[in-house]
Amino acid sequence: MSAQKVRTQPGLAVIIAAATLALIVIAALAAPLLPIPDPDLPDLHARSAPPFWLDGAVPGHLLGTDAVGRDLLSRLIHGARTSLAIGVGVTLVAAVIGIGLGLVAGYFGGAVDTCVSFLITARLAMPVVLICLASVAVFGASFTVITAVLGAMLWDRFALVARSMTKSVRAADFVTAARLQGASTIRVLLTEVVLTIGNQLIVIATLEVGLAIVLESALSFLGMGVPPPTASWGLMIAEGKEELLFAPWLVIIPGTALFVLIMAINVLGDGLQRDRTGERG
Repeated sequence: MSAQKVRTQPGLAVIIAAATLALIVIAALAAPLLPIPDPDLPDLHARSAPPFWLDGAVPGHLLGTDAVGRDLLSRLIHGARTSLAIGVGVTLVAAVIGIGLGLVAGYFGGAVDTCVSFLITARLAMPVVLICLASVAVFGASFTVITAVLGAMLWDRFALVARSMTKSVRAADFVTAARLQGASTIRVLLTEVVLTIGNQLIVIATLEVGLAIVLESALSFLGMGVPPPTASWGLMIAEGKEELLFAPWLVIIPGTALFVLIMAINVLGDGLQRDRTGERG
């Protein structure tokens, strides 16, 4: 019985994580259709209003307002759109770079593998946050710049996994058969190798989405992320820290939302990895 419980608990955690993530994604996508105030519209008569469970709450502002009277629930939901969009965008950029390099390194080997290995080592030696801060300072803070810079700095995991897995399948019978049938190298890589190692790459993608969201929030907290008044959870925390002693919910609410989102993504990724390796406990 105890062994059975140990095996079912991770499954329940994955289900809860998937449901939580689905709820956040649905709320973010449906934000323009929801009956919530404009996230950038201030209400000077309801500045720093507390959430509904505290005394002094203002009707119409379920989670309260910030220091200039903007609805916290609305900014939280629209901030999820920003965080998820950057997380997915960064992961796509990183996947294209990392998987491309990993495939050619693992498939051809030799000098190509040596060059890609050097690039991976060089990338791992770079401080991600410092380079992102410097890049944003030079090119300016925008959704496009942040997505491109983070994507260009987070491809190493994709490259390592793609390189390793490609080496293990390049001599497989189905790959050899495809080459003998006259398939081009690109076709072999895309239709045979990528489809074979796709499950492992999906696991890496879930981890990269969470990491990208955390890094974007850190940049926004430092004032180098998505420029205001665009709602961002990191920016909300940065703005709320000025009122921490008098309105702690301005930091606690977006901070909790960020924690829940990252935990849901990581638990779901861990569940996918366990399912891939055949583990259930």
